[in-house]
Amino acid sequence: MNTALAYSEAAHHPRVLVVSLYHPELIRGGAQQIAYELFKGLQEEPDLHPVLLASVDSTYPALYKPGARITGFDGRQDEFLFLSADYDFLWHRVTSPAHIDAFAEFLQTVRPDVVHFHHFMTLGVDLLSLTRRVLPSSRIVFTFHEFMAICEASGHMVRKTDQSLCDAATPVRCHQCFPDRRPEHFVARKMWFQRHLGAADVFTCPSAFMIQHYVDWGIPRERLFHVPNGQTHYGRAAKMPQHHGPHNRFGFFGQLLDIKGIRTLIQAVTLLRERGFTDFTLELNGDNLRYASKATQAEFEIFLQAQQHLVPQVVRHNGSYQVDQLSTRMSRIDWVIVPSLWREAFGLVLSEAWMFGRPVICSDVGALAERVTDNVNGLHFRMGDASALADTLQRACTESGLWEQLSNALPEPPSRARMIADYRRIYGIV
Repeated sequence: MNTALAYSEAAHHPRVLVVSLYHPELIRGGAQQIAYELFKGLQEEPDLHPVLLASVDSTYPALYKPGARITGFDGRQDEFLFLSADYDFLWHRVTSPAHIDAFAEFLQTVRPDVVHFHHFMTLGVDLLSLTRRVLPSSRIVFTFHEFMAICEASGHMVRKTDQSLCDAATPVRCHQCFPDRRPEHFVARKMWFQRHLGAADVFTCPSAFMIQHYVDWGIPRERLFHVPNGQTHYGRAAKMPQHHGPHNRFGFFGQLLDIKGIRTLIQAVTLLRERGFTDFTLELNGDNLRYASKATQAEFEIFLQAQQHLVPQVVRHNGSYQVDQLSTRMSRIDWVIVPSLWREAFGLVLSEAWMFGRPVICSDVGALAERVTDNVNGLHFRMGDASALADTLQRACTESGLWEQLSNALPEPPSRARMIADYRRIYGIV
């Protein structure tokens, strides 16, 4: 590996290897955005030497080089890509011995004092055990961004039988969601994950409510810490233009997936039209509809087509966006809607809304309910209930003084500086 000489000759500062699911400039997502924020923040610490290893998959085949398993990213210093291949999504492991050898060689080359995993998907949960074998004295930190270790249903803890929230994973309950798999499979699955996650010294969760779920699953409470996801505050400092008139402009920001509640939102808009209420606008900002279910894809396309022929046109689909476009898009709305159908681990969009002084209307569960206080700094509605969301949207448009009351009470979102300070303590580097 051509980085060996550079690392061996460099003055030694404690090295922190940040291992990320994807690179946010290639595939957007909260986990990879926070991992990159952490990496960039650590680069500003004069006494630390951070390195980023982000996975990539077949979404970008041109990035794969013949024979390569780990490669540099776009000529940037200390940013590398793990070219994931032959990935087993059932057991969450890379089956290619060459990839495993390449990861071990990378660890031996970089020799980090701390290895901070921000996921295992596309990388392999067994890489934690490998890290412990290769670097027995290094500190291993693992951050949970959902419940994938506990729940085989994409880590959302939502019952596939009736879409209700699930509070615990047991062999029989999991078998009910996956009737083609015996209960014994889920016993073995739990043992597999606990064995490899057990190689970590410390675990962190971005929301406090997550901690009890992992304690109940089997992780010792003393090894779990709450570290909110912090970001650069690129919004609040630049005062957004004040909107005069009714605060009836709504925005959705995120992936157009079933679990994000996009169907609940479009059904609520349809209900408002049926009631004859059209004094509002909705801007949809997001992408990845191709990963939604066929039913959601069809309903969304029909909904958009119908909007084109309705007067007035209240819905606008803006497509995907980058972080530097948030200011412009937020300036066109008054409220951010987060209608997720699962508990969410943090809800990064809440922080982004608060940065720009926008109150949030959200589902009444999980991290959303933990972070947004109903009728104090935002509004809740009953998760998955399109009628309840429609009522809340109409109230937001028509109740005098509500927007001002809530926007004046918005909390300061967690900063990147706070997150860096928290992790330095966890790394044992203060």
